[in-house]
Amino acid sequence: MSLQPNRAGGRPGFATLSLDYPISLGVYEKYEDAQKAVDTLSDKEFPVQNVLIVGTDLKQIERVTARLTWGRVILGGLLSGVWLGVFVGLILSLFGQPASTFGLLLFAALWGGLFGIVWAAAGYAFTRGQRDFSSVTQVVATRYEVFCEHKFAQQGREILAAAGLGSTVTPTVLPTTPPPPDSYQPPGV
Repeated sequence: MSLQPNRAGGRPGFATLSLDYPISLGVYEKYEDAQKAVDTLSDKEFPVQNVLIVGTDLKQIERVTARLTWGRVILGGLLSGVWLGVFVGLILSLFGQPASTFGLLLFAALWGGLFGIVWAAAGYAFTRGQRDFSSVTQVVATRYEVFCEHKFAQQGREILAAAGLGSTVTPTVLPTTPPPPDSYQPPGV
């Protein structure tokens, strides 16, 4: 994600995710701390529409949840297939006669279960034992940096320092061009 302004040819909608000349107000190890800093700024009537919270130093965490066996794979495929079949059966029953709804649901659940077993078994067979576990993954940031427009940086730092919410980590230096000399206006002008 760029902290640069949305120039011509950029994707519309991402203009709200950019600042003209971002300056770091602080770096926090927890998102809740960065959120608290922005909330403090908002409480002091700071123009928070000029603030970004950026998660940096991303890492992927993978939590292993179970060992995979053929039994687990087939059971998981059966269950997910049955749910898919019941869902399709419910949708189809909207267009059928009410007397045949139960039969349609049962038929769709059986075919869905069979499809789920075949699909899961084929997928597991293709791994050839290279991934015999199930897991969930999540991408998380290890640091959260609060940025604001250059013209409000000093005011923001003063508010955060007065509230005892100064930076807990050294801020990142962003490669940005300096603001034009005539564009700076002190807060309140």
